[in-house]
Amino acid sequence: MTKRFTLHGFWLSGPTYKVGLMLSLCGEDFAYHSLNLRAGEHKSPAFLAKNRFGQVPALDDAKTGLSLCQSAAILEYLAAELGKFQGEGAAGAARAREWMFWDFDRLAGPIYRSRAQRFGIRAFNQPIMEMYWAEGNAALKVLEEALAASDWLAGQAPSIADIDVYGVVAYAPQAGFNLKAYPAIGAWMARMEALPGFLPTTGLPQA
Repeated sequence: MTKRFTLHGFWLSGPTYKVGLMLSLCGEDFAYHSLNLRAGEHKSPAFLAKNRFGQVPALDDAKTGLSLCQSAAILEYLAAELGKFQGEGAAGAARAREWMFWDFDRLAGPIYRSRAQRFGIRAFNQPIMEMYWAEGNAALKVLEEALAASDWLAGQAPSIADIDVYGVVAYAPQAGFNLKAYPAIGAWMARMEALPGFLPTTGLPQA
């Protein structure tokens, strides 16, 4: 039986993982297509027809015929289509969106880029790395304060905000950040990991 959703991505990609986590938490048995970024498959005409930006992830929805790109936009689409993790009413959805925009602006860059440096994918000089270290810890402190006051980011239940932000924080140790300094974040991560259908960062095929 053909699966409704096909996720195109790369196993080291945090944004790819976010979409995989969302699908898994929603109980969707999705197909997965791994791209070889080193071979430039993400720049091929076939993939650019799905993702005009030549990035991962991309998501095909066989039911609607849509091919979507950008992980945050995909999460919002899936929440609306599947009726899950939307946030509690209009206010909850708006708060979730706030956190997703904040994540992109303040959290994802320092963590993902520091991780890429440690993996030898990117090369930054020492002043740049020190800037990312300061910015990453500043963002983690904001998140720590929010999660010390509430179990979830956008209401009384998990939402796409939690999925989106978890898909960055889960890679923080690989980027060199010490999450033991943030106990509320650690407790929140444990709550996320206890959700039915949780997918670990190692859960996507490597090929």
